[in-house]
Amino acid sequence: MWPARAAQFDAGNGTSSAITLSKRNATVSLSKQGALSGNLRVNLSWRMRTSDIEGRSRQSGRLRRPLKLFQPEVVQAHTQGVVNVDLDLGCMYELADGTKGVVQPLGNLIGDLNSPPYIRLSGDDRFGAPSGETVYVNLDQRDQFKRLLFFVYIYDRTPAFDRTHAKITLYPGNGPRIEIELDERAPQARSCAVFTVENVKGELIVRREVKFVYGFQSELDRLYGYGMQWGRGYKSRT
Repeated sequence: MWPARAAQFDAGNGTSSAITLSKRNATVSLSKQGALSGNLRVNLSWRMRTSDIEGRSRQSGRLRRPLKLFQPEVVQAHTQGVVNVDLDLGCMYELADGTKGVVQPLGNLIGDLNSPPYIRLSGDDRFGAPSGETVYVNLDQRDQFKRLLFFVYIYDRTPAFDRTHAKITLYPGNGPRIEIELDERAPQARSCAVFTVENVKGELIVRREVKFVYGFQSELDRLYGYGMQWGRGYKSRT
């Protein structure tokens, strides 16, 4: 965003080891991993893909015509087989002093790393780019956090979570990365509560949620009891 300030967003070392949170193993302690300083980097990545039906028909067609194997595929957008989806990453927060709010692309609520809420969104990825979307959390201010809820929602009108291969990866300043797959089938869902971070007597606990809902932020708010007021919002056209 601002080259002169880029260094403040450096966090995590992307080591080869990883912790995968699942239904059976749903929690991990950042404190016990030694990740209590620097910036926690939370990344959402996804990719759009064609439907399984289209994939099977294309493969069978190539088997019938072997020479097609050596011809590059023509990528066609805006067909029924292509998922056109814009996933957004957001974070609801409650600070130790009772302040509540949200950091998200919608409404340009990007937050701040060096002052409350000590959470900042790096930008809005609308096309499933490899870098995805990233939220940074300033763990040097960990005592200021009571609880965080990280969520993903579909901005456009295409409810297609099960066809986006969406994944959330946490990169602490120290220790292994933490991965959460949004791989459960919820064809009509428009939002998903992915994970929470709670300050439990000074210990930061990450808990996998992966709860899909058919509404948006207000429904997630009711589910987790943040008690904020919500209104309709829109993005500017690019």
